Amino acid sequence: MSLRSFFTRGNTESAARDLYAAAVVQARREEFYLSLGVPDSVDGRFDLLALHVFLLLHRLGKSGKPARALSQAVFDLMFADMDANLREMGVSDLAVGGRVKTMAKAFFGRIGAYEPGLEADRADPALLKQALVRNLYRGAPVGDPVLTALVAYIRREDGALAAQSLDDLQDGRVSFGAPPPPDPVLP
Repeated sequence: MSLRSFFTRGNTESAARDLYAAAVVQARREEFYLSLGVPDSVDGRFDLLALHVFLLLHRLGKSGKPARALSQAVFDLMFADMDANLREMGVSDLAVGGRVKTMAKAFFGRIGAYEPGLEADRADPALLKQALVRNLYRGAPVGDPVLTALVAYIRREDGALAAQSLDDLQDGRVSFGAPPPPDPVLP
C-alpha cells in the first residue's frame, strides 16, 4: 500500500461527494434540456445524471484497483441521493426501496448500453446513438444532428476524463466540458 493510498482512504467519501456533485451540476445544465431536447422530467434528469455518473465510473474503472473504493462510493452516493429524492417527492417509505432497486437496475442497463457504444469503433457511432435514443430520449424522435453532437460530446468527455489524473479524481477534482452547441432544429 502506498503512502498516498493510506492518506486518501479517509478522503474517499469526501472525494465521492465532490465527484458526484460535479456530475449532478453537469447533468442539470440547461443546454441539455433546452437545446438538445432531453426531456426535463424526473426520467430525463435521471438519465442525464446516469450518463455522467457512467462517464465517471468508466474513467475510474480504467484505473483498476486503486480507484475501486472511490467508484463504489460514487455509486453508493448516487443511490442514497435517489432514495432521498424519492422521499422528498412523497414516495412512501414502503415503496422507496423498490423504486431505488428499479433505478439501480436501470442504471446497470445504461452501463450495458453505453459501454459497447463508447468502446466500439469510433468511426461508427451507431451503437451509442441507438443507446441514447433508447435511454436518454426513451424512444422519442430525435434528429441525427442532435445525436451526432451528443455522441461527440460523450466521446470528448470520455477522453477528457481519461486525461484527468487519478490523484485529482481521488481528491474529488473533476471537470466536465460544455455541452454540445444547440441544434437549430429539434424534432
